[in-house]
Amino acid sequence: MEQSAQPPYRRIVEEIRRRIDTGQLAPGDRVPSTRRITREWGVAMATATKVLTTLRQEGVVRAVPGVGTVVGEPRADQSDDRPSPRPRPSSGDRPRPEQPARGAPAPERAPREPDGGGLNRDRVVSAAIKVADAEGLRGLSMRRVAAEFGMSSMALYRHVANKDELVLLMADAAFADVTLPDPAPDGWRERMEAGARLQWELYQRHPWLAQYLSLTRPQPMPRAMALVEWTMARVEGMDPVTLIHMALTLLGFVLSTAAGLEDDLEAEQETGMDQDQWMAAMDPVFERILTSGSYPMYEGMAGTADDTVNLGTLFDFGLERLLDGMEVLVERRAGGEATVRTP
Repeated sequence: MEQSAQPPYRRIVEEIRRRIDTGQLAPGDRVPSTRRITREWGVAMATATKVLTTLRQEGVVRAVPGVGTVVGEPRADQSDDRPSPRPRPSSGDRPRPEQPARGAPAPERAPREPDGGGLNRDRVVSAAIKVADAEGLRGLSMRRVAAEFGMSSMALYRHVANKDELVLLMADAAFADVTLPDPAPDGWRERMEAGARLQWELYQRHPWLAQYLSLTRPQPMPRAMALVEWTMARVEGMDPVTLIHMALTLLGFVLSTAAGLEDDLEAEQETGMDQDQWMAAMDPVFERILTSGSYPMYEGMAGTADDTVNLGTLFDFGLERLLDGMEVLVERRAGGEATVRTP
């Protein structure tokens, strides 16, 4: 009787939790999407949406941009992940207002001894990356990072000048995690593809990074520049202007595609719906449009799997076509055409 008295969404929540507890769904595995829940349990879309929302609120699952809703990692500190408030600093101890530092290199600083809480620059940067990965750059602030340590934001200003410097350090640290393949690909096309995929994988781990980087106002980031240099190292015989156009065109493609990762994360925070839930909610609208007969290309997608077209498939397709075009350019150069036409 107690089982039947449960609301339908709660019964489904408990069943998915049972699958996780018994190992049928492991951390990182995708959980049933809203569409699958409606089919498997015969419930309305609103109920399916409430199931995933409840699981996310309870910390059982998390949304991964470009992937979907997956089983979250167990958290030992889940019951006490909010630090207690600390006394506000006096007005005489407040830091100076943050000044824009975008476009300027992070100043070199003498090493500091860790403070009483064991805080240092590396720990601040690591905590900030964790916050940005989960909440995006919009959710990042000095106060939010300080909360990870149970401290006031005053403590951070001993190690970084302001948020702009912090984000620059975060980006540089992210590129330090890139591991170049050894041995490296010999062919120019294979090397460019490998470099593009290394960037794509990096932006998937850190969705905020692609939107932070800029082609028009590049940051002084030697580690990022080294990856681009490595990517282009097998393109031979090109004049410098052509080579830099090739490098920036490839970089721009990866950045523009990866920008959707952060967009999706921000949209989820604003709407409370992950990508699967949003698409499911829009299904009736799209169905009316597609059945009108005015959009045969889109109508041809009817009946295909939900993930037939996503950021990953767009990246794979676009990268291959872009390299096809680069190959034409390289062959022209081999035939005696030395420069690229620029406006």
